[in-house]
Amino acid sequence: MNLHQLRYAIALAEELNFSRAALRDGVRQPPFSQQIGKLEEELGVRLFERTTRQVRLTPAGEAFVAEARASLTHAALAAESARRVGRGEAGRLVVGFVGSAANFTLPKVLRHFRTRYPSVHVELRELPTAQQAEQLRQGLLDVGLLHAPLAGLAAEVLTTRTVALELLLAALHADHRQAACRSLSMSALATDPFVMFPRRYGPALYDQITALARAAGFQPRIVQEAVQMQTIVGLVAAGIGVSIVPASLARQRRADVAFRPLAPAARGATLDVAWRTGDPNPMVHNFRSLLPTPPSHL
Repeated sequence: MNLHQLRYAIALAEELNFSRAALRDGVRQPPFSQQIGKLEEELGVRLFERTTRQVRLTPAGEAFVAEARASLTHAALAAESARRVGRGEAGRLVVGFVGSAANFTLPKVLRHFRTRYPSVHVELRELPTAQQAEQLRQGLLDVGLLHAPLAGLAAEVLTTRTVALELLLAALHADHRQAACRSLSMSALATDPFVMFPRRYGPALYDQITALARAAGFQPRIVQEAVQMQTIVGLVAAGIGVSIVPASLARQRRADVAFRPLAPAARGATLDVAWRTGDPNPMVHNFRSLLPTPPSHL
C-alpha cells in the first residue's frame, strides 16, 4: 500500500467513475484501475462494487476511505514539518551565553529570532566562556555567546565571529573614593582589592583585564572570585572590592555601584558567537544571521 493508492481510492470514492477519477489524478485509466485492484487484493476486501453502469463504495470502502483521508492529511503534515525543520523554522535550539550578553545583545537577537521563527523552542543556558566551549564541542549547546579567542581543542573544532565590541569599565562601590570621577586611570585602582572570575572560565577576558593592570604597573590583588558577572557586580556593591567589567553591565544602573570609564579608554571585551565548524543545523545559521557585525573602526 502506498500514498498513490490512497489518493486513487479517495478520488474514486468521490467521483464514482474510473475515467473521471483517473483523469483527476492525471493518470490513464488502465493503470488507475490496476492500482485499485492491487489495493483490494492486498487488503483482502472489496472497496468498490462495480457494475456496467455504476461504481459504489462498499461498507469496507467507506471505512477505508475515511482513514485514507486522515492518513494523507498526516502525511502532508509530516512532510511540511520536515521541510520546516530543514529550513530551521521549527525544532529546539540550545543557546549558551555569558552574563554580559544578557544586558544588550541577547535580548535584541532573541526578540528578532522569536518573531521570525516562533516554532523554534530556544533553551537558554548562562555559562562562562570555557564551559560554553566545552559544551559546544560535546554537542550539548548549539550556539554560544562568549568571549573569544578560545584555546585548546575547542579552538580547533569551533568557529567564532565577533558580534559586539565593548569598552571595559571600572566597577566601584558608590562610596568609593574614585566614584565621583568622570573617568579614572587603571593605576588609580592599584591599591584596591579586586573581585574577579577564575581565569579558567574566561581566559581571554581575564588576560585582557590583567594586562591593563600590568601596563599600569601593578598586579591585581584578587580577594574574591565569582563566576557570573552579575555576582561580581553584587560583590562590588557589598564593598568587597573593585572590578573591571564589560560596559554592558552598566545597563543595570545600580544605585550602589558606580561604573566609570578608564582613561585611556580600554576596548578589551569582545562578545563573540561560537558554533561547531561545519554544523549543518539551519537553526544555528538562522540565529547567527540575526547577530550584528560591529563596525571595524570601533
